[in-house]
Formats: sequence, C-alpha cells, structure tokens
Amino acid sequence: MATDYDAPRKTDDEIAAEGLDGIKEREAAKTQTAVDVDENELAEGLELPGADLSGESLVIHVIPMQANEFTCSKCFLVNHSSRLASGDAAVRVCADCW
Repeated sequence: MATDYDAPRKTDDEIAAEGLDGIKEREAAKTQTAVDVDENELAEGLELPGADLSGESLVIHVIPMQANEFTCSKCFLVNHSSRLASGDAAVRVCADCW
C-alpha cells in the first residue's frame, strides 16, 4: 500500500481520542479482501475490435540451425558460436551454463 508522506499526521492526543473502536474499524477495512472474480467469465464478454479471429491459424517459419551456431549440451538452446565457452570440444556448453 502506498504511503503519502506529505499528508498531515495525527498527534498522539488525536490517536488516543479516536479510541479503540476507530482503530478496530480501520484494521477491519484493511483486512477485507476483494471479491474473487473468475477471469474466464470476464473474458467471455470481451470482444476484440475488428474481424473474427477464430478461424485464423498461426504460421511459424522455422529456420534450420546455421553453420555458425551450436546446441548447448546443458540447456539445449541454440547459440551463436561466439557464446561457446572454452572447454572440451566434444561437450559444447554455452557461456551461461559454463
């Protein structure tokens, strides 16, 4: 919760005059939780502007591994050869996993 440090502060006399009931009410208001809302119900009423995209398919073009790239033997990510850590030539490891 954000605190406004410029807001006027209550003195000890004002806090004591407020009483225990006022403090209990403020604490109860802080501890009340928000109503749980199902995200799926919210998404059902939401429509994207424009055309209906339900019939669209995702097209991904896969580029094969290049000659200057290698696959790390620990994380299995394809990296540029400049990311190859020094070590055993048989076990190719990237600089992040080294």
